[in-house]
Amino acid sequence: MHLAYPAVLAVLLFCTGLYGVLARRNVILVLMSVELMLNAVNLNLVAFDVWLRDTLHAGQALTLFTIALAAAEIGIGLAIVLLVYRNRGSSDLDRLRDLAERADDADTADRDPQQPDTKAEATA
Repeated sequence: MHLAYPAVLAVLLFCTGLYGVLARRNVILVLMSVELMLNAVNLNLVAFDVWLRDTLHAGQALTLFTIALAAAEIGIGLAIVLLVYRNRGSSDLDRLRDLAERADDADTADRDPQQPDTKAEATA
């Protein structure tokens, strides 16, 4: 088997995953696209391992490591997405940008209104 066939398939899978990451707004679809990109890398690792006739099978070992890493990434990613969906009611990436607080809003929210502002007294 020629190396070009799995390499072209891996490039197509990776480009499809990259398009999914850049164009999609749903977090679940972005995670699926990242998995597609990781599978393209796994395909390349196994194809080059077979083509080079490596006696240690390093490409296949790295593929198993990548699969384990991808499983952990999906587990943590889905847990975060489910918590965000439960709190926000949406998994839209554009709406998730509102999660970050500005530093001055966090300072004023933690301060007790009865206590004097020590920063204002220090500068006066």
